Amino acid sequence: MSSRGRGRATIGPSPGRGDGRGRVGGRRAGGAPSQQAPPPQPRQRAVPTPSPHSVLSLGSEIQQKLTLHPAGPSQPPARAVSITPEVASKNVCRLILRKLDDLYSESHLGNRRLAYDGKKSAYTAGPLPFISKEFVVKLVDSESGAKASRREREFKVVIKFAAKADLHHLQQFLQGRQLDVPQETIQALDVVLRAAPSTKFETVGRSFFYPSFGAGELANGLQYWKGFYQSLRPTQMGLSLNIDMSARAFYEPILVSEFVSRYFCRDLTRPLSDQDRVKVKRALKGVRVEFNHREYVRRYKISGLSPQALSQLRFPLDDTGTNITVVDYFRQKYDIALRFTFLPALQAGNDEKPIYLPMETCMIVDGQRYTKKLNEKQVTALLRATCQRPNQRETTIKRMVANNNYNNDNLNTEFGIQMRTDLITIDARVLPAPQLKYHDSGRETQVNPRVGQWNMINKKMVNGGKVDYWTCVNFSNRTSLDMVNQFCEGLAYMCCSKGMAFSPPFLPIQSAHPGIVERALLDIHNKSNAKFSSMGFDGKQLQLLIIILPDVTGSYGRIKRVCETELGIVSQCCQPRHVSRNNNQYHENVALKINVKVGGRNTVLLNAVEKRYAPLTDRPTIVFGADVTHPQAGEDSSPSIAAVVASVDWPEVTKYRGLVSAQSHRNEIIENLYSTYQDPQRGTVHCGMIREHLIAFRKSTGQKPQRIIFYRDGVSEGQFNQVLLYEMDAIRKACVSLEENYLPRVTFVVVQKRHHTRLFPVDHNDRNSTDKSGNILPGTVVDTKICHPTEFDFYLCSHAGIQGTSRPTHYHVLFDENGFSADELQMLTNNLCYTYARCTRSVSIVPPAYYAHLAAFRARYYIEGDASETESTSGGRGTRERNAEVRSLPLIKENVKDVMFYC
Repeated sequence: MSSRGRGRATIGPSPGRGDGRGRVGGRRAGGAPSQQAPPPQPRQRAVPTPSPHSVLSLGSEIQQKLTLHPAGPSQPPARAVSITPEVASKNVCRLILRKLDDLYSESHLGNRRLAYDGKKSAYTAGPLPFISKEFVVKLVDSESGAKASRREREFKVVIKFAAKADLHHLQQFLQGRQLDVPQETIQALDVVLRAAPSTKFETVGRSFFYPSFGAGELANGLQYWKGFYQSLRPTQMGLSLNIDMSARAFYEPILVSEFVSRYFCRDLTRPLSDQDRVKVKRALKGVRVEFNHREYVRRYKISGLSPQALSQLRFPLDDTGTNITVVDYFRQKYDIALRFTFLPALQAGNDEKPIYLPMETCMIVDGQRYTKKLNEKQVTALLRATCQRPNQRETTIKRMVANNNYNNDNLNTEFGIQMRTDLITIDARVLPAPQLKYHDSGRETQVNPRVGQWNMINKKMVNGGKVDYWTCVNFSNRTSLDMVNQFCEGLAYMCCSKGMAFSPPFLPIQSAHPGIVERALLDIHNKSNAKFSSMGFDGKQLQLLIIILPDVTGSYGRIKRVCETELGIVSQCCQPRHVSRNNNQYHENVALKINVKVGGRNTVLLNAVEKRYAPLTDRPTIVFGADVTHPQAGEDSSPSIAAVVASVDWPEVTKYRGLVSAQSHRNEIIENLYSTYQDPQRGTVHCGMIREHLIAFRKSTGQKPQRIIFYRDGVSEGQFNQVLLYEMDAIRKACVSLEENYLPRVTFVVVQKRHHTRLFPVDHNDRNSTDKSGNILPGTVVDTKICHPTEFDFYLCSHAGIQGTSRPTHYHVLFDENGFSADELQMLTNNLCYTYARCTRSVSIVPPAYYAHLAAFRARYYIEGDASETESTSGGRGTRERNAEVRSLPLIKENVKDVMFYC
């Protein structure tokens, strides 16, 4: 297995390395601070950390099977055409090109078939007999009119030569002799492989869905369709087709009135409230419906709802100005007696010329993906329907590959593409679990995790927090105050038994009405301040507020916003059902969260605390985690939210301080890593999240970091270059703003969880190579064959499976000044996965990235409330002004910011 050692990237100068390291943002990294790290120019390029080739030495060798299928063309696919039909719909474009292909393949295209991407490009396996040619294609309009008299629509299609794909460049890249990714050539081949599925199945991104693959009800008017994901990827083996099973939510093809009934889980016997009307509009906006009455068929796209009920809705019948009600119109024209006249009408068209349609006459067109956020019931149903153990998932994937019959597809054959249809067997290693340290006062002071798990029996937290001032408020009507007192007594006992100091409640435990959550929280804050003042403890405040949530969801976000940004109180929310059960295991889980929220540590790496772990302890090291969360699809007003966490303890590296920042809508680059502004008195003021974290680290440890390890979540491969250039520049400038020539060495690692690579054991019945769920063992790492041909990346499955098939995390090292070997960085990442604060299990992604994800989602509550209350609409993005001012987040109180409040 190849190891990845000390590559370098052209980012900026570092101490003792000369200055020929490239430029970032038009300015040498570490130079004079600018107003903000400038965006990289298109011509600039970051050179990714290359992959060296020594032998990996750590871990036990095993073999795994993988859902990749090597593919290779024998003919260079010419990127032959640019197509410009006069329509925007991808589906209509595909229909046009399919008909053009059928009509003109022999007569005008030289017997070449077109591989079309649904937009403006198509590819052929060889040259066409012309440079440019215009075709006319006629399609019957199936969207409107009487069935017997639908009109034909005429389209002009211009096909012209654009460029020829360079297979030599691709071969050089796959053999490691060329660093530039031949993306256009790979894209051309990917389009060829997607051409056949695109004509048969519903296409969503890189996935294909069809009810025959499996379908079922999700509840509330939705259904799920199963399908498969497909993507062509360059690997060390060559080009490989990544295939995995997939599932998505779709609208059920039912009458809109039935959808509304199912959406609210009630019969339609009364008008919609204003709140319900808004929910229906959000759920249906953009959905295509079909009005089908006898011989007349017409499809419409819903743009909204009528302002009035059907019974009150009138419109001009003709130019004479005669008004008629919608109810009378449908009775007279279509002989339809409408039942739900108290409901609003669906509105199609625009506000100037609206078209009103009764819900009970319109059928939702089949095959439309549901793009809004699923509720808890729907998510549970989808997971239950799609959850498969590894052996079942492997069988499903094999069946899909066989059904797709790639090697017998005419277009693939024309392009000379042949694939292996079996799963690939690869070499892997299982890294050993780290030893964990607990407090010396416990019966067990060290633990060796087994299969990614351990427990707290006979152990005490390595650094138990001290809670002197706390109380509890109950917002649940179903939970009595006696039950709450018993729960808090059991929780406090558990905290003490695990090593914390937990005093009696500072204020009496109380119940409050769920309708006055904010007022009740403010009242507790005022009462505690008054008691502190009476005791002469001015400046003191509650350390912890335990909150029993209301029985109805929707208050969590408000509670967190008020506590963390207005009152400065760290809170722990508990569900009423857990309070009534009063379970010891639940107490223990909550105790782990409370301890880190009040500044304690649950466990640490034994080698780290003893300073015997070079990647962390040979010099002061700060570990960052960063993530950006974006609004839901179709939401055009909410900002994206960036979160950056950083360790503030060394050598333990378990406490992570969290910062959040709102930024431009759907911008993946973190904008507020470093910036400056001008102050009339102080002049240039330096700020930003990196700088603030570096200051906090020095304040906490008494040392400045000499090594930075930056785990960056949420970046797709197409964004690597841009994110690396911008964010490394910001890191450099933040460091230099603190001290001239202060440039600690940086390792920048992208963390990718949203991918479709799955690893299966060679023998599903071998208990030595699988965990209890049948998944691969925690610590399984792969860094050959399926990884990048030239760069430093690896797949690590650091957790034990619970249900379904485990997904390994993909770590891609974009920049490494610290010269980590593959052993060092893989072991470090795996070891950190055992330090996650909220459970006694190793987790699937490295904790700082996990914490950043949690912090970013917490911050979204500050501006949007609970997701159920702010479900986004599904309109076009063009309605939003991109340059609109970003709504800033409320500031988190300093005492909250200093602890792991987001856990």
